[in-house]
Amino acid sequence: MKKLDSIPTGKLQRATKFISTGAKVGINYLKYNVEKTVGDSRVAKENLDKSNAEDIYDSLKDLKGSALKVAQMLSMEKSILPRAYVEKFSLSQFSVPPLSSALVLKTFRKYYGKSPNDLYDSFDFESVNAASIGQVHKATLNGKKLAVKIQYPGVAQSISSDLALVKPIAIKMFNIQGEGSDKYFKEVEDKLIEETNYILEVQQSIEISEACQNIPNLKFPKYYPELSSDRIITMDWMDGVHLSELDLSTIDEQTRTKIGQAFWDFYMYQIHVLKKVHADPHPGNFMVSEKRDLIALDFGCTKVIPNSFYIPYFELANPEVIGNPQLFKEKLYDLEILTSQDNAVEIDFFTKLFHELLSLFTQPFHGDSFDFSDETFFWKIASLGERFNNDPQLKKMNGNRGSKHFIYMNRTFFGLYNLMHDLKSKNIIINNYKNY
Repeated sequence: MKKLDSIPTGKLQRATKFISTGAKVGINYLKYNVEKTVGDSRVAKENLDKSNAEDIYDSLKDLKGSALKVAQMLSMEKSILPRAYVEKFSLSQFSVPPLSSALVLKTFRKYYGKSPNDLYDSFDFESVNAASIGQVHKATLNGKKLAVKIQYPGVAQSISSDLALVKPIAIKMFNIQGEGSDKYFKEVEDKLIEETNYILEVQQSIEISEACQNIPNLKFPKYYPELSSDRIITMDWMDGVHLSELDLSTIDEQTRTKIGQAFWDFYMYQIHVLKKVHADPHPGNFMVSEKRDLIALDFGCTKVIPNSFYIPYFELANPEVIGNPQLFKEKLYDLEILTSQDNAVEIDFFTKLFHELLSLFTQPFHGDSFDFSDETFFWKIASLGERFNNDPQLKKMNGNRGSKHFIYMNRTFFGLYNLMHDLKSKNIIINNYKNY
């Protein structure tokens, strides 16, 4: 994989990159219009999706930063994007071009005021993992193996301008319109800014790892604030295999369930006890050790859950609430899915839509245990998502619905469900977290 000697950091440089990518996408659509006229429209659409996904990702991986992070977020929404986008954007989770050794040294000196060799006994300038906001290097100090995460230059400064360029695409893709849409973009912007604050990430990492240390089969690295800064994090090196690279054929059902239970307990404990959650559950942030323990990494994206949202959100997981039309509608108002400005048609449409959606999506909470290897459950979710995406009536409605807190809570659950399904975890005890 090629290495980057520079990253566009100025607004004009980054905007030019977006514009050139937009031109490529425009050409792809011209080809699509010709292909669907003279050939198979389904094949033409698949070719369009593949070409657009490649061109957009190739641009974002060089820009890095918040634009690439948005692609990473979208790759987890398997029921929203066409497969070509999911497959291409998922590369942003753990496989993007790294910085060259010269740029690593320059970045380290800028952010820390010293060379890596002044701080560690050894430092490998070849990164072992490059993602959207930073890349990881191996180091040693006093006989201890360390992982050093370095943030890409210019990432923090370009967040607002990047999102302004991404905003028109998101508005079209998610049917966002009308007043109040800015709150969603502000929520994403605020969380991305938090993710570039490595001092905050170290604090959150220590806080959550200490709070969850009694959960069985779950491990965390130790973090070193004295060897960290606002753009660099030093932590223990953890030996293991990323979930995305785990060969499940070599792992028996009992072990997959053990890992899955640790995963589920970790998330339920954070959500229900800490009211703060690791809101970035993609495979690149989790590993499995040789002893088959789950290792949790990267607490940059941590979502605080206010009670005003938490209470109605989880009351909607209660079958008694879902089965009571009056109570159900009250919760939809509490969560800003329904508003006082809605007319009778909108109230009826969105009440039915969310009743169908939540009746399915909250099924894991309706019993004492759940089988996340159940293909039927995930097929239903995918089918429902596809049907909603193609619903002509929904496209005419204002998609600007729900509390801003839905963005990262839904992202958390979509990611969690998908990872649990990938693990094929069976007989997961839903409220097991209460034991810890």
